[in-house]
Amino acid sequence: MNTESRDKFLAYLALSVGLIAIGFSAIFVRQADVPGTVASFYRMAIPTVIFAAPAIKRLRERKWYGPPLFWAVIGGLAFTLDIAFWASGVVLSGATIPTLLANTAPVWVGLGALLFFREELPRKFWFGLAIAFLGTALVLGLESLGAISFDLGAFLGLIAGIFYAAYFLITQIGRKSLDVLSYFWVSGVTATAALFIFNLLFSQPMWGFTPKTYFNLLALGLISQGLGVLAINFVQGLLPATIVSTTLLGQPVVTALLAGPLLGETLQPAQIVGGAAVLLGVFIVHRSRAGNRQT
Repeated sequence: MNTESRDKFLAYLALSVGLIAIGFSAIFVRQADVPGTVASFYRMAIPTVIFAAPAIKRLRERKWYGPPLFWAVIGGLAFTLDIAFWASGVVLSGATIPTLLANTAPVWVGLGALLFFREELPRKFWFGLAIAFLGTALVLGLESLGAISFDLGAFLGLIAGIFYAAYFLITQIGRKSLDVLSYFWVSGVTATAALFIFNLLFSQPMWGFTPKTYFNLLALGLISQGLGVLAINFVQGLLPATIVSTTLLGQPVVTALLAGPLLGETLQPAQIVGGAAVLLGVFIVHRSRAGNRQT
């Protein structure tokens, strides 16, 4: 296996692992039963503490200070704003519509790639993205896009999607100058600090939880963030943000499949059709970009 084939294999393996690990996040948050921004704080803080020693050692060895860290800090802030707007939207309007609109991120990533990176995105990319997005709507239980009521919660979900897209685009830039561990840790420190301040300002409960809650918060930090996002950050050093963000539309599909055995929720026929549509759309997107790279 040559270097290019090996890197491609590792990239898609890491993307698959990251997708599955992040798919567990909604399960852990649901079982933790704490406000979304509080769960997000623990999600960021736990791996940030665990990886502190090796990350600081790496940064000191390579003398990465100042400008090289800029994009990691900005990426961490973008991720924080994504989480904060999405969680606020869910509180105001329920989970479905804000989550769906937050999943418009691949559209903004595609537009950003066109404007800032001058990436050529063929029609097949947009066609595959549309199919995947419609499939996501079905998986989330929104059988018709006409059911969207564009209230404040929906608006916050849409803003969350824009910041999530910014995070992908910023990470694509940041990973060119920082290795995956350094980028992951610096962005994590930034997000942890920002979420801590946010929760204090809004008087959210930060501790005094049950053992079950702490267990799920620990799992959220170790599996969804420590394993999942670290894997995605690794992939973003190898694949374009347009591919990574579109593939992550499969996250609700993974969550829906896990909710059956773990939460006792059964898949509805529309969700099964939606899941198949997401997979088809992601496949078309990958094929369109693969064809583009070969030309």
